[in-house]
Amino acid sequence: MGHTSESSWVPSVTLLVGVGNEGISALLLGADGRVRGDADMVFEGQPVHPSGAVRHTKQSLSLALHEVEPEVERIVIAGPAVSGSLAAMAPDRQVVVAWLIARPDDAKAVVFGEFFRESGGWKFTGIGKGYASGLAELVTAYGVEVAEEEPVAAPAERAFPGSMEKPVAEAAAASPVNGPVPLTGVAKVPMHAAGMPGSTGGEDRKSWAGGVGEPVAPDPSVFPPAEREYRLLEGWEFGPVFEPFTVTGRGSDVITTPARVPAGPVLFEVAHRGRGHFAVVPLDKRNKEGASLFNTTVPDYRGSTVTPAPQGRPLRLRLIGENDWVARVKPVAAARRLERAMVGFGDEALLHLGGAADLRVDFRGSPGGGGSIALWVHEVTGQTELTHVGRTLALNTSDRILQTVPLPPGPALLLLIAEGPWSLTVRELGF
Repeated sequence: MGHTSESSWVPSVTLLVGVGNEGISALLLGADGRVRGDADMVFEGQPVHPSGAVRHTKQSLSLALHEVEPEVERIVIAGPAVSGSLAAMAPDRQVVVAWLIARPDDAKAVVFGEFFRESGGWKFTGIGKGYASGLAELVTAYGVEVAEEEPVAAPAERAFPGSMEKPVAEAAAASPVNGPVPLTGVAKVPMHAAGMPGSTGGEDRKSWAGGVGEPVAPDPSVFPPAEREYRLLEGWEFGPVFEPFTVTGRGSDVITTPARVPAGPVLFEVAHRGRGHFAVVPLDKRNKEGASLFNTTVPDYRGSTVTPAPQGRPLRLRLIGENDWVARVKPVAAARRLERAMVGFGDEALLHLGGAADLRVDFRGSPGGGGSIALWVHEVTGQTELTHVGRTLALNTSDRILQTVPLPPGPALLLLIAEGPWSLTVRELGF
């Protein structure tokens, strides 16, 4: 394929985008040409956008253009100044973008190009704009707030996400105060600082965890039965109460909930036997696909989340898989309660009814290496649906971590998105 010209159409599918450099990053911009917040920057240190539509994977980005939120008008692709080419590959392995990169003189960071919406589809245009001052200048131009930080001795080429981890970790380890290095919206504190696995300092992990034990993957020989016992959490009022709905199948199919599942937030559980790609996508009133609830290649996958059942019509979901699966729709009150110490694997919805607490998260990565984890906290008092009100992104990172995040007092719904085994330990603050 020849070189892509500016403003060329691209298919609205999942594209794998790379420039042959680990520092590649994406900025998701609104109609005003600016990010909406820190989470709209995706790079190695913050590898998954909250929507799940943009992910950082090794030396490339995965852009699910058909799942990008409507509020996002442009996706800027940037990285450290290099010469070479930017390429985007569709799922059928066809290269749909091939853009030559010429390194601007004296630039430390470059905007390679951007994907943007037009007439209901997506286009790509090459840019090649350089920024002499590096990352901070580039991201500031798109609305990312970069706080001042203590100077760290590091080569100039370490000024872009993906190559900042060592200097930031050194700054965190050297700081007498626990907490993140003040670099807002650019790099989260690496999880290898004091108190993390492999460090020489910090509290003892076993004494803090209180004997929670090692998080383990589910036994692949065990497939969940079609029906299993459940109980409603007393005192939980978010979401309707109804008789659960269970369906089993094999391969790809579309399921429709019966009339007994009313409108409002519901718990959706799923299990897929064996290996292969597995995804669950809700269908809107026009029978078109929305953003994925699950999209994984983890073997013998099990997960749960909360999704809205629509008003005036049944909830319809497309399941994309290769093997046997079980799907269940239940009241949110049937989700597992966040307890003092618990283990799990993969995505899970959890209910928090306790007071303000510190939550210790131990994530061991995916079984094949790497992996990412994110945690959304929804304060649900007075709410009838999941909205931006009272919602906090408490955690969003990749690889192995051992990190403490603050939790507000309940009732709160925790949506954990993880590509591997995890353990949680709760320490209530008592005030």
